[in-house]
Amino acid sequence: MSYDVAIIGAGPAGASAALFTAKAGKKTVVIDNDQSITKRAWVENHYGVTEISGPDLVEIGKKQAAKFGAELVQSKAVNVKKTGDVFQVETENGTYEAKHVILATGVSVELAEKIGVSTKPGTEPRIKTVFEADSDGKTAVPGIWAAGTAAGVSVHTIITAGDGAKVAINVISELNGERYVDHDVIKG
Repeated sequence: MSYDVAIIGAGPAGASAALFTAKAGKKTVVIDNDQSITKRAWVENHYGVTEISGPDLVEIGKKQAAKFGAELVQSKAVNVKKTGDVFQVETENGTYEAKHVILATGVSVELAEKIGVSTKPGTEPRIKTVFEADSDGKTAVPGIWAAGTAAGVSVHTIITAGDGAKVAINVISELNGERYVDHDVIKG
């Protein structure tokens, strides 16, 4: 099956990216190995949320993405290969084809060498290595993007979620050929 966007990781960055891409009508698959560091967090510094456990935040994020049609796959991505103008995302249980790939893998950057994405030292405490990406989330491999902690932004969920949304908006804009904005209004 072919997708517009494959997102690797369903923590705050990945699920936020998936929410935006799916809501924009882009066929989205999210591949997640259920290893998000957010699952160990207690969060009281996330705008709009009084307090929430990390596991609840992750589950709500996945449900939001699924509500708009993102397909969630529980598996580990083991490789990404370019075939023509699409990427083959190989997992332990199957292969998924997509035009764009967003790496939202948190602290894990082990895919980098296999897929030709450069890494650099992380600047956040305890984050040793991150994917090398520009301010839009683009890596040096056209069509492969990085978001969240894996892209070098602050580990705070509010920031990684926002970064996932930013990168998704950039991917959607590239797919559409024009700048994309998602504005809903209160139904009156």
